[in-house]
Amino acid sequence: MSCMRLFRMINLIRKKVKVFQQILAELIKEIKVSKKALFVISLSALCLVFIRYLTSFNELILFLELVHLTSIGEYLTEVRNDVQDQQLFDLIYWTICRVFFYLIIPILSIKLILNQKISDFGWRLSDNFTKDLKIFFVFFGFMFPLVFWVSTQESFLIKYPFYRPSSQDHIYPNLFIWEIFYFLQFISLEFFFRGFLVHGLKKEIGDYSVLVMVIPYCMIHFQKPFLETIGAIFAGLILGYLSLRKNSIVTGVALHFSVAITMDVFALYHLGYI
Repeated sequence: MSCMRLFRMINLIRKKVKVFQQILAELIKEIKVSKKALFVISLSALCLVFIRYLTSFNELILFLELVHLTSIGEYLTEVRNDVQDQQLFDLIYWTICRVFFYLIIPILSIKLILNQKISDFGWRLSDNFTKDLKIFFVFFGFMFPLVFWVSTQESFLIKYPFYRPSSQDHIYPNLFIWEIFYFLQFISLEFFFRGFLVHGLKKEIGDYSVLVMVIPYCMIHFQKPFLETIGAIFAGLILGYLSLRKNSIVTGVALHFSVAITMDVFALYHLGYI
C-alpha cells in the first residue's frame, strides 16, 4: 500500500514538474533570463529548503511519515537507538545531509546539466599558494582575538561546540570524529555559497554574484548568535570576493574551518572540558 501511494505521488510530482517547466519556459522567453542563472538560483533555493527541513533527524522521520515511508523511519530510529552516542549520530547525519545538498547535488548538476567542469566553480587549488598563505594568516590573525572574546559570551557558549562530550573522559575519540565531519561540512558549505552560487552567476552579473550569495548565506545564520549573523555578512563578502578573484574556494575553506575549530577549542576550555 505504501509503495502504491509513493508511486501515485511520484506521478503527481512528474505532472506538476511538466507544468512548471512549461510555465518556466514561457517566463524565460518573456523576461530573457539566462537559463544557467535561473537554474543555479532555483536549484540553490531548493537545496536550502531541503537543508532547512531535513538536516534534523527528527524532521527526517516526519518527512518519511509524510511520504508514507514509515517503515524506513522506524528502521532508522532503531539504528539510532542502538548506537552508543546518539548526539554524534545526529551530528553525523546532519553533516551527511548538508554534504549531499551543498556539495553532491551542485556537483552533479554542474557535470550532468550545465556540462561544465567543477574547476570552473572554484573546485581547484589557487595559482599562488604563497600569496594565499599570507592572506590566510592576515585574516586569521585578525579573527583570533575576536573568536577568543566571543567564546566568553554566554550566547556563543550555548551554541558551541555543536558536539558536547558527556564528560572529560568522553572527549576522545568522538570529538575528533565530529571535527572531521565538521570539516567536510565546511568544504560543502564553501563550495555551495562561494563556488556554485558565486561562479554560477558571475558571467551574468559579475561581481554582484557575491552580493546575491551573501543574502542566503546571512539567512542560514538566523538561528545563531546576533554577532555571528552580522559577522556572516562581512565574512561572506570577503570569502566571496576571494573566491571570485582566485577562482578557488580553498582559502575560504581553510579560514572558515580554522575559525570554527578555534571557537570550539576556546568554548571547550571555558566550559571546563579541557
